[in-house]
Amino acid sequence: MSMLTPPGMGGKYRITGDKYPRMRRPRRRGRLVFGVVASVAALSLVGWGTLQLIDVFTGGDKASAAGPKADCASKVSPSPSAPTATLPKPGQITVNVFNATKRGGLAKKTADELKKRGFRIGDVGNATAAYDKKVKGTGLLLGPASALKTSLPVLGTQVAAAETRTDTRKGTEVDLIIGSAFKTLNSKAAADKALAALAHPEPTATSSKKSC
Repeated sequence: MSMLTPPGMGGKYRITGDKYPRMRRPRRRGRLVFGVVASVAALSLVGWGTLQLIDVFTGGDKASAAGPKADCASKVSPSPSAPTATLPKPGQITVNVFNATKRGGLAKKTADELKKRGFRIGDVGNATAAYDKKVKGTGLLLGPASALKTSLPVLGTQVAAAETRTDTRKGTEVDLIIGSAFKTLNSKAAADKALAALAHPEPTATSSKKSC
């Protein structure tokens, strides 16, 4: 009988051998999982707190990053238009009116209307062979090179979509050669508005960027 057998017990309750049985406490996995979760949560809080402290001491990187972008944005500011040559008044412009269409009397009718609007009228009649029945648009404005940015633009306010050309003529007179698509002059109100815009052009918008 082994010394491990309690007194009075035998048979199937008899303990044999000379080693004590190893007694273990049951593992508690629930506590282990809880400990791991708690550790992860603690580390997360520590990391978040560290980031908050960095933001406090650096003044907030997000705000500083947004600032330069706003400062470097394109800014549109009006700038004066390029200076134009002094425009003559209609009373300072002599216009020759020629009819290049098949419709009779068109040159005189147009010349009379231009005269009412203050223009000086020169020659009136049919177009020469070089232009007769050959002007497909509303009209052709023809004059010396010196009139390209002076008299011709002023006359152009009276005729919609007229073509402009220069030649080698002497003097300052300009021609209005009426084309096949011509119906009538622009209304006086529309012509006056176009003339005012020509004399006082609106400033153009320009964009600029600040260096970052």
